[in-house]
Amino acid sequence: MKQLVVGIDIGGTNSVFGLVDREGNMYGEGVVPTRKYPDFDQYLEELYIGINNLLKTVDIEYELVGIGIGAPCANHYKGTIDNAADLVWKGVLPFTEKMKRYFPNLPVILTNDANAAAIGEMIYGGAKGMKDFIVVTLGTGVGSGFVANGQLVYGHDSFAGELGHVIVNHTGRMCGCGRKGCLETYASATGIKRTAFKLLADHIEDSEFRNISYNDLTAEMITKAALNGDPLAIEAYEYTGMVLGRALADAVAITSPEAIFLFGGLAKAGKYIFEPTKKYMEMYMLSNFRNKVKLLPSAIDGKNAAVLGASALVWQEKDGEN
Repeated sequence: MKQLVVGIDIGGTNSVFGLVDREGNMYGEGVVPTRKYPDFDQYLEELYIGINNLLKTVDIEYELVGIGIGAPCANHYKGTIDNAADLVWKGVLPFTEKMKRYFPNLPVILTNDANAAAIGEMIYGGAKGMKDFIVVTLGTGVGSGFVANGQLVYGHDSFAGELGHVIVNHTGRMCGCGRKGCLETYASATGIKRTAFKLLADHIEDSEFRNISYNDLTAEMITKAALNGDPLAIEAYEYTGMVLGRALADAVAITSPEAIFLFGGLAKAGKYIFEPTKKYMEMYMLSNFRNKVKLLPSAIDGKNAAVLGASALVWQEKDGEN
């Protein structure tokens, strides 16, 4: 009988869920619009209905063995989502406690979405067999998961590994967290937009971005322009790689990882983000670490990557029990 796990990725706009086996094969997925349900209990009920409907479509014999959840500001130890700015619900949400009411006989495991990506990389992706690595998610914000000696680093309160909120410029850009100069303000999808508009102000050459408003510009457009040879887009990625590379050089000095995986939208720019990031990481790295740390694209980054990462939480726990 095939063992399956429900993986759930909770985002500000949508919550995506899917059924995943130990090898990372998907057996269907569904979506619940997060913003549509400002009442948290109603949201959970709709999520349960969606999962139940998905389970009815499975045409093989299976055993459901757990539920893994990746969410912003998730407290792995307490099973809560704590004051997530990007979610419609405010305060501290007892997510796993309430989810267990619907699935009382199953383990329900919650963690930060970037941590879920790191565990997904370890179970399904390029970090198989690695004991020490970092996953950095370059999305709307910058998230990260640190794995040391085969274990995810949570810290005493479950909030360790916030590389996106390491300050890279103390007089720099305003961040949503209320401080100035966080890495997230430079190396995220919103950060590269800010960089592109700064470059437009500082340069006079033609660019396809000159007729696009800030609100209409997307990181995907900058990536596409870089891939098509637009010099301003390429320079935006060069600057982003410089800031990111310096931050990664500092991170390497703390955990000495075998590899760093870049995950998310900006990583799709390929050499335009990887080459400058690697160059500046090596340039600013302590000599003992130089030319030892691989900088790699995520091997699970794709349509179902977030669901795979969430599902991997259950397999990791089951492996720990054996």
